[in-house]
Amino acid sequence: MLSRQYLREHPDEVRASLDQRGYDTDLDRLLELDDEWRSLKSEGDDLRHERNEVSSKIGQLKQAGKHDEADEAIERSQELKSRIQDVEARADDLESELESLVLELPNTPHESVPVGEDESDNVEVSRWGFDDLRDLPEEVTPHYDLGEDLDIIDEARGAKTTGAGFYFLKGDGARLEHALIQFMLDVHREQEYVDVFPPIPVKSRSMRGTGQLPKFNEDAYRVGGDEFDDYGDDDLWLCPTAEVPVTNMYADDILLREDLPLKHQAYTPNFRREAGEHGTETRGIVRVHQFNKVELVNFVEPDESYDRLEGLVEEAAAVLERLGLPYRILSLCTGDLTFASAKTYDLEVWAPGTEADEAPEMGGRWLEVSSASNFEEFQARRAGIRYRPEHHESAEYLHTLNASGTAVGRVMVAILEYYQNDDGTVTVPEALRPYMGGTAVIEGHEKVGESALGSDD
Repeated sequence: MLSRQYLREHPDEVRASLDQRGYDTDLDRLLELDDEWRSLKSEGDDLRHERNEVSSKIGQLKQAGKHDEADEAIERSQELKSRIQDVEARADDLESELESLVLELPNTPHESVPVGEDESDNVEVSRWGFDDLRDLPEEVTPHYDLGEDLDIIDEARGAKTTGAGFYFLKGDGARLEHALIQFMLDVHREQEYVDVFPPIPVKSRSMRGTGQLPKFNEDAYRVGGDEFDDYGDDDLWLCPTAEVPVTNMYADDILLREDLPLKHQAYTPNFRREAGEHGTETRGIVRVHQFNKVELVNFVEPDESYDRLEGLVEEAAAVLERLGLPYRILSLCTGDLTFASAKTYDLEVWAPGTEADEAPEMGGRWLEVSSASNFEEFQARRAGIRYRPEHHESAEYLHTLNASGTAVGRVMVAILEYYQNDDGTVTVPEALRPYMGGTAVIEGHEKVGESALGSDD
């Protein structure tokens, strides 16, 4: 959340930021309301000061026998009380409206973020793993067909039990998912991350704290209540990303300088309604409503956050490098930044089996498996997360960052497509074999039930 003081002092910068990000927001209206609110607060202070002076005189006037003047003072005190009530009521209404308007404002991009309208203006920073690609089949089978052939991904039964956008993993598919999760957690423990296993449902206040509400309420799964407001025990949403509970575990806390940098990792299942944008991408496990992810969340001092962002990218990339998966890093432009981010790098793994005109020079497509973002104090201000630089100093807002470390399902897609063999099997990356009981090749399973029988049977 941007502070109202910052909006007052830097309106032109905020307007430029909104324009770069493609937001049509009436900042002038917000500033007018803020100006009225400040005037009312000042008037209220003056009225209370006058009422205190009048009240103190009433007793003196009565003791002096000046009853007419005392009555006039009492009448003036009542007038002041009534006006104070009106001023405070109006100020409270304005405060609520201003809070709602400020919550709708996105973060201001860092000066190093490239200016652009959409993802086509993102800037490629680097690539890894393309100098020594493994030999691939002449035609790489997309993961959804391969998963069906091997009977390790079952979308049909997922749709039957729950709906479109859900799926079963079976046999070695399920083992591969579990292996990836444990492997990622182990990698990040080596990077000095402390494990957290958070609750999956989260309150509206937590969703607001990290910026999911009120902007993106339609993308989330509501568990209780009708609106995104506080409803006690019924005010819950299914976790869209572990960023929400892990960041908000320190909401309204004051950390100490010696606590920082604080690095947490969390595995969670995640739930989102946004899958299959406008009916596209209805096959496969790239855009789904439920997916697993290991999330990396950092809390740091403000002057260290951009160095930490670069380190966060390296920590997420370590997963892909140890799996031997080719990837690239993009710096997102202003028009493609998420609502809360001041700067974001996307890590995109190469999946060679699905033609999508995204990697025309070599076929296949790019899959985003991690977005490493610096939110500066945007989330900390919304959630009330501060730190004390020194024990005797005032508390300040710290900076928060996070990255997927990484998105498990999409990494699985890349493995199934990049590590597949001519005979339709899949080689298990060496780093994962200890997590799969030494299994080196996924050969698939025999299907069960009458639906497995061919037409000739």
